[in-house]
Amino acid sequence: MGLLAGCGSKRTRAPVPADSTRTWAVVPPSDPAAANAVLMRAISLVGTPYRYGGNTPEGGFDCSGLVNYVYRDMLDLRLPRTASQLAGYQGPKIAPSKLTAGDLVFFGSRGKVTHVGIYVGEGRFVHAPSTGGTVRLDHLDGNYWRSHYSGARRVLQ
Repeated sequence: MGLLAGCGSKRTRAPVPADSTRTWAVVPPSDPAAANAVLMRAISLVGTPYRYGGNTPEGGFDCSGLVNYVYRDMLDLRLPRTASQLAGYQGPKIAPSKLTAGDLVFFGSRGKVTHVGIYVGEGRFVHAPSTGGTVRLDHLDGNYWRSHYSGARRVLQ
């Protein structure tokens, strides 16, 4: 299975609650204008092809390339390039119940982060999931994502 190829790093797991009827807390972002800019840009890229190492709409995206492109394009914020480096980024760790728009959400297994996306609210995130796929919106409560959730970081302060 080529799922999540190319987005590797190290991190421990903090499971997302398994209840698919979960009501997600609405936590307002500290900078609503910045969060809105990030979300609108990320959502506008849904459908862009996945490409390992990709970091532009024209060339496609891998997971961390998408995150980097969105934050650089909208906020001129330079973030670490890999999912591993992003997981260790300086922002605070966030509990699933405290996620807010623009937070980075991480996934992996066996103590390694292998994937990253941008939380958009209501339990959903934008990401570039796998070879042959496209940038898309998914639910954190989805079976695969719930069982591989490893944490979140807040980038917007």
